[in-house]
Amino acid sequence: MPADAALPLTSRAPHEVIFHRGREPVTTARFLAEVAALAARLPAEGPVLNFCADRYLALVGFAAVLSRGQVTLLSADRSPQRLADIARLHGARCALADTEAELPVPVLRPDAAPGADAPNPLIPAGAVAAIAFTSGSTGEPRPHAKPWGALVAGARAAAERFGVTSGTAIVGTVPAQHMYGFETTLMLPLHGGGAGHAGAVFYPSDIAEALAGVPAPRLLVTTPLQMRAVLGTGIALPPLAAVISATAPLDPRLAAEAEAAWGAPVLEIYGATEAGSVASRRTLEGDAWEPYPGTVFAIAEDGADVTVPGLPAPVPLSDTLEPLPEGRFRLAGRRADMVKLAGKRASLAGLTRILTDVEGIADGVYLAPADIDDNPRARLAALVVAPGMTPKAVVAALRGRIEPAFLPRPVVMVDALPRDGVGKLRQAELAALAWPRGPVRR
Repeated sequence: MPADAALPLTSRAPHEVIFHRGREPVTTARFLAEVAALAARLPAEGPVLNFCADRYLALVGFAAVLSRGQVTLLSADRSPQRLADIARLHGARCALADTEAELPVPVLRPDAAPGADAPNPLIPAGAVAAIAFTSGSTGEPRPHAKPWGALVAGARAAAERFGVTSGTAIVGTVPAQHMYGFETTLMLPLHGGGAGHAGAVFYPSDIAEALAGVPAPRLLVTTPLQMRAVLGTGIALPPLAAVISATAPLDPRLAAEAEAAWGAPVLEIYGATEAGSVASRRTLEGDAWEPYPGTVFAIAEDGADVTVPGLPAPVPLSDTLEPLPEGRFRLAGRRADMVKLAGKRASLAGLTRILTDVEGIADGVYLAPADIDDNPRARLAALVVAPGMTPKAVVAALRGRIEPAFLPRPVVMVDALPRDGVGKLRQAELAALAWPRGPVRR
């Protein structure tokens, strides 16, 4: 797609329902009118920080900023300090919010009231529509520019892959500012089809209530952490067309339990903030990932990259991929995830899966000390959520399942892992729990 090509703000017809706000359906025509009204209130220059919790207001805000030729800053970390840092470091001229906030820039509250009819503006495909930030799970969050053409191409590819049509209701549990949530719950209604759900949805009762409040067919966009929470409560969900999961690897046993309980296929998305969503699979059909239409993976022994429609250059991936026939691939682990001890290699993610497979362990994670590569006596640690178990019992359960060199030392029992709203863990927080005085050299 040429960078100077122009794409409309939305490909939806004026009469189509693009969002549900409570029991109120919002048509494309009304959406465009509200976008134009907000755009007229924005400063002459951007960028604009958007952290609206109401998903519809987040979309109106993003679209208004885009229609003015400005850039939206998206951060899934909504902590006041993080938002203030982004506003300062990236020169935000204002922020859009639907809650009270103290920021070093003016804060505007988007309106959601009918206005005069407004046009569907054309946006250059090469224009940077948003800057998305990585989660910072392995360090400081990093910014990544998202061209408009790439966002549109991704939404259309996802709609084709997941069978999203104009009648599909999309309920998401992931913040709209998270790249996964942004693509599936904002960009899909704009250019892929379906109608989003505006309300904040997180707890199991929220999810059930939100799904009951929208018409079928229903698509649930969520995470493994939230799927496990819903299943653990036994709350019944209305009939679903499908469930989409991302942000963390999905255990096939959890996928099987969800499909049995909800009578719908559970699908996974593979992607990264840098590239967006680029592949998918149905978890119970095996470990092969199928690229999105138009997406091309180049896989070599020393790494892999992906060419995504609308992005100016191939994107290097942090994962090690194994090529399969017909362009598909298998994940072999993250390059930074591999550790070597006593002449043997292992993946921290693989060790974590073995750990959490132990009966009685509700959650857990393996981690490596910072000196793993230069200290021959360094050992891996494990944080474990297992009421009633002791560190000694955890190690005993792991013997015979993993190489002795990879038995965790120490094992730290915790009430809960410090997961964020989408289930991710920050390495610095984990290390502080495992080694409160720093890794010990023996």
